[in-house]
Amino acid sequence: MPPATPRPSARRPDRPLPAPSPGDDAPVVLDAPRPRGPLDPAGLLGPSGGPSEPAPGPSRERGARLAGPTPQSVRGEHVHAVQGPPPPRMPRRHSVRAQILSALREALLEGELEPGRVYSAPVLAERFGVSPTPVREAMQRLAAEGAVETVPNRGFRVAERSSSDLAELIEIRALLEVPPLLALARSLPAERWRPLRPLAQATVTHAARGERGAYAEADLAFHRALLELTGNRHLVRVAEDVRRRCVRPPRSPSAVLATAREHVLLLDALTAGDLVAAERLLRDHGVH
Repeated sequence: MPPATPRPSARRPDRPLPAPSPGDDAPVVLDAPRPRGPLDPAGLLGPSGGPSEPAPGPSRERGARLAGPTPQSVRGEHVHAVQGPPPPRMPRRHSVRAQILSALREALLEGELEPGRVYSAPVLAERFGVSPTPVREAMQRLAAEGAVETVPNRGFRVAERSSSDLAELIEIRALLEVPPLLALARSLPAERWRPLRPLAQATVTHAARGERGAYAEADLAFHRALLELTGNRHLVRVAEDVRRRCVRPPRSPSAVLATAREHVLLLDALTAGDLVAAERLLRDHGVH
């Protein structure tokens, strides 16, 4: 028989495959300076009140895309060296949301997000240089904590806390925290309180530097660690939820520093078993 004629290959000519399109999981660099005045809900004013600069394009903010396969790799040829550095690791989506959530918390503490005003997720996303999705997710978390309220088809309104609202929340905090901590002061040996010393000092450090966002998180971490000594996980969770709802108007740096120093004094009293001083500090600390 005559040799079989090779069938023509249906393979297309070699050419590079297209690079993947960016998505919400692409790297995000939150390097755009945040405004230090009240944020403009419409996104029209810059930090100084004048026209704002256009937000950086998503292609620049999201980092380099992963390059598509080379023609050599498509053909199966051996590649002796890879040109350029290896591509960056793609961060998980929740890490972007966590960065946005932290930035929004700080904006609330600084008064940049004004109580009673409505903010659009797409406008905030432009200022951060990200897609609206992680901003909405962060705002929904703040809504669950009572810091903002959802406004259908508009965005999120920053919650307004009246003096009576704040007084009621502080009363709940005292009911949750004072009795169990006084009971611990009667029974725990001094060495059980010592590991909390760095947490108390961290609040003083952040307050002295004027780092309001970091101070707020350090304050939560200290009080969480105190209540964790009770072994009651539900108490810890409920008390932290109440503390997050106590969003107050911005205070002076000296007032924040004075409150931070009370953490150290409280820890001294608990370590010494001084119930009178501990109770006074716990109740007074809640109203500052």
